[in-house]
Amino acid sequence: MATTYRLASSSLVHTPGLVAWATNACLFEDYRPGIMKIMTETYPGVPQTAMEQLLIKRVPFTIEGETLVFTVEDN
Repeated sequence: MATTYRLASSSLVHTPGLVAWATNACLFEDYRPGIMKIMTETYPGVPQTAMEQLLIKRVPFTIEGETLVFTVEDN
């Protein structure tokens, strides 16, 4: 089974830009714990395992307007 997540932007956070920043930061393994904390606190409805798959580019995503959409397989 798979779960689809829709990460919407707000007046304070432009989700596609934030995810681009976090994805680049995750290239440096030392930064990953801090980046994961920021992202899972910003989007509390997304489990850490799903966020890791997104930020380490294990799953594709699409941009719909200012919303980022991605799907992960449930374990």
